[in-house]
Amino acid sequence: MRVVVDANIVFSGILKTNGNIGDLLINSSRVFNFIAPEFLRIEIQNHYPKLVAISKLSLEQIIETENQICKYISFISEKQIYPENWFFAYNLVNDIDSKDIVYIAYTQQFNSNLWTGDKRLTKGLLLKGYKNILTTDNLLIIRKQQLYGKYHNQ
Repeated sequence: MRVVVDANIVFSGILKTNGNIGDLLINSSRVFNFIAPEFLRIEIQNHYPKLVAISKLSLEQIIETENQICKYISFISEKQIYPENWFFAYNLVNDIDSKDIVYIAYTQQFNSNLWTGDKRLTKGLLLKGYKNILTTDNLLIIRKQQLYGKYHNQ
């Protein structure tokens, strides 16, 4: 299953690799094909000072953690997104949060779902009838079903 990963998910994974988000990003390559905009790599680098301050890790440790978290994410150039998908995303998301247009354009381009922890974005999209959104809990359930079967009680 292809899943577009937004920035807040990646940052959360970097800050807490042993949490559910970090676990999903690191240990789900058999179930999910994570994709993200190429610019997200630069955004992570631009936030190194903040990540160091929040995490109390060294820059080297942040970079190592970033590599671990991003290992199974395919970063794809924004140039690969068709104009009609940008247009669709703009019309859907611009009045919610224009920074998230890119993620919706990717979900359209790659016929996938968006994994986000952004409650405002999720609520706004659901109010507009857009349902291609997954939460961390959704992904945990899907992974468990895929790896252990629907009826496995563990």
